[in-house]
Amino acid sequence: MSDNQPGGKPAEEPESSVPDDIWEQFTRDTERDIKASAPKEPSARARAVSERLRRQEARGELPEGWRTGPAWQEMNGRATRRRRLWAVVGVPLAIAVALVAVRPSLIPGDPFGAARSDGDSAADTTPLPEETAAPSAPPTEVDPNTPTLARPFAGSPAERYADGAAGIVPPPAKAVGAFSKAQVERVLRQTRQFLVDANLDPATLRGARPTAALKVLDPKQKDLLVLLNSSLRRPDAKHDPLWMFSRFNPAELRPAGDVIKTRGRMTFEADEGSSVVVHTDYTFVYPLVRAQGNTTEVTRTIVRRVIDIELYDPVKFDVTPGKISILKYNTQMGNTACDVYDGYLHPQFDSDAALTEATPTGPTVDPYDRSGDVDDEACATVTRS
Repeated sequence: MSDNQPGGKPAEEPESSVPDDIWEQFTRDTERDIKASAPKEPSARARAVSERLRRQEARGELPEGWRTGPAWQEMNGRATRRRRLWAVVGVPLAIAVALVAVRPSLIPGDPFGAARSDGDSAADTTPLPEETAAPSAPPTEVDPNTPTLARPFAGSPAERYADGAAGIVPPPAKAVGAFSKAQVERVLRQTRQFLVDANLDPATLRGARPTAALKVLDPKQKDLLVLLNSSLRRPDAKHDPLWMFSRFNPAELRPAGDVIKTRGRMTFEADEGSSVVVHTDYTFVYPLVRAQGNTTEVTRTIVRRVIDIELYDPVKFDVTPGKISILKYNTQMGNTACDVYDGYLHPQFDSDAALTEATPTGPTVDPYDRSGDVDDEACATVTRS
């Protein structure tokens, strides 16, 4: 089509009614908005969240229509109105949001909280105070982060638990009945060391014989020692070393880092018959990766142990001075295979969730819930790991 008017005279261009400086500003804003709206590669956290949502969808844990959202017709109408509003306030608002994201302190009062300064998660990682009584409820849900080698306890209440043996703190000793303060202090110290040797010692965790833990037990407690020795030599359903010791097969698993998280408490009181009973209730959280291959997928196994240890008066009872006796014990294990009695814990990874060899038949439990009694159901369904 010709740009000339009939008769050969060129057409005159209409004079613009928009001032030059306004037009230049509009051009710069448009170019900037186009660049800002260009597709960007999602962050690692976004990819992790997407993967977790994909797994939840595959397991049927998400409500129908979560991906599609409202009907597209309704969304289209909303989008049109949003585009009109964006043309007026979008650019200044984007600048303000960016400034606040970089420097939250620009808003008076720091409404986002100083605890969220880690840049990766809004989770509170402040260590919990020492547990002095049974909790009244399970811990609340925490941030949805997937555990990694850098943060193996991400997404777990255990991120705020104490590290290893630092979480096993005996109470102050005092004289009880026929026992002096020094005697009570000794049994408390022995109890703590037994828990460390049975649940935190690297050799014990690799499946070695827990010699140090066994050595502190009274040799005159023959029935228990026969049971434990049999379970370590030939484990089966009636002789399971996991009732007392935490063990993993080093050919299958290795620790994800060098930290095990611990939470619990220890108390003592006089018992009938001139003895002292030390009551212990501790949860141990083990982060793990597969031993084979260059894998980065992390899972966790949670073990809660409630053990009562009794100190008898050797003047009145046939016991070995300087040794301790186990009065009773209960164990609850979270995220380990059902009906496998080879003496090792076998956690499940998200990537092989569909390959579970046995379907849980017991009740659903929260392995982090320390508010009630131990449920030693061997095949419970855990709500989280």
